Amino acid sequence: MTGRERLIATLNHQQPDRTVIDLGGTSQTGINASTLYRFRKALGLPEKPIKITEPGQLLGEVDYDVINAVGADVIGLLNPVNFFGYKNENWKPWQMDDGTPVLMGGGFEYDEDEKGTKYVYPQGDRSAEYSCMIPKGGSFFDSVPREKFDFDLDEEDLTPLEDFKEDFSVVDDETAKYWEQKSYELYNNTDLGVVGMLGGGALGDAAVIPGPAVKHPRGIRRVDDWLMAHAMYPDYIKAVFRYQTDVMLKNLEIYKQAVGERIQVVWISGTDFGNQRGPMISLSTFRELYKPFYKEICDWVHQNTGWKTFFHTCGAIYDFLDDFAEMGLDCLNPLQLSANGMDPVKIKENYGDKFTFWGGGVDTQHVLPFGTPDEVRAQVRERIDILGKGGGYVFNTIHNIVAGVPAENLMAMYDEAKK
Repeated sequence: MTGRERLIATLNHQQPDRTVIDLGGTSQTGINASTLYRFRKALGLPEKPIKITEPGQLLGEVDYDVINAVGADVIGLLNPVNFFGYKNENWKPWQMDDGTPVLMGGGFEYDEDEKGTKYVYPQGDRSAEYSCMIPKGGSFFDSVPREKFDFDLDEEDLTPLEDFKEDFSVVDDETAKYWEQKSYELYNNTDLGVVGMLGGGALGDAAVIPGPAVKHPRGIRRVDDWLMAHAMYPDYIKAVFRYQTDVMLKNLEIYKQAVGERIQVVWISGTDFGNQRGPMISLSTFRELYKPFYKEICDWVHQNTGWKTFFHTCGAIYDFLDDFAEMGLDCLNPLQLSANGMDPVKIKENYGDKFTFWGGGVDTQHVLPFGTPDEVRAQVRERIDILGKGGGYVFNTIHNIVAGVPAENLMAMYDEAKK
């Protein structure tokens, strides 16, 4: 079977000839650029600077030679504009703190203080306040809140649509043309499954609420304030989500016209609803504020295309799974089995016919970075044996492969996954 055939089979809960593997197909199934640079060397591939296509997490572009070397079956149709709001073009050399040579898009503009902390400007515009920062030696950027909200305001005095109009907009013709051309390239020139990284549907995503790509954010932007607003200003939250969903539905229509059925999966949301110990919000709050809008988005996809919907949501989210299924979620990532209550046997038994599990293949907090190759192999085999029965499984680590992972552990992981 080809990679595309494997992906289609497993999405339809049919057993492929081997486990489907993803490396770099999405912004949550990728690899740190420094780790990728060393992994390329271990694979015997030519040394070259790594293009950082997702600068917020310092994720490197996984080239076809790496895809072929590890036996990956999936590739991502990425957006031309990245997390910081500038285009991935006009590449320029940069060096990570550990000396790794990389290439950044021409819009990457930052300042550095005496401690080595770097501050990045949204859309590469130095006239705006910086929106993200990374300490010296850090592995990813954190958003920097630029707005402090006044909770003494009455809800009727708030302006949700005005606050978030810069965050969500209908894509232009140039972007649609890029999607069309890139989808033909990936579909016709490879035999890989294609994930369309459309984005725009991540309701209340803690990574984007502060506005890392927005020059002049307004309204409720601190994550703690945002969570408080669920209780204090629910109509504000609903108004933001209504606006965001309306834009998302328009962009889905444009996306469909641009890529047709040349993708098999569409990335919808990266909002985390759990942490290591439990949910981020109550199930009742999710049902009131989030679920209706997500269902509207998923219904549109299923009624108008043959695509499967992809959601990334970290943490202890077992109690949300029934609702996720009801709203139309097809592919669940990253399946954080290290979080409380996330038992893989129980999840597969109770929800294996409802979701394609995309991830969970090895623990990126402990086993992959600090275990031995044999320990990595053992966990990979255990997870595939549990999650891969009857299809409905794409192998990937729990979230991205982080900085500092030994190359020999990656070699062991992919070798075992292909067996």
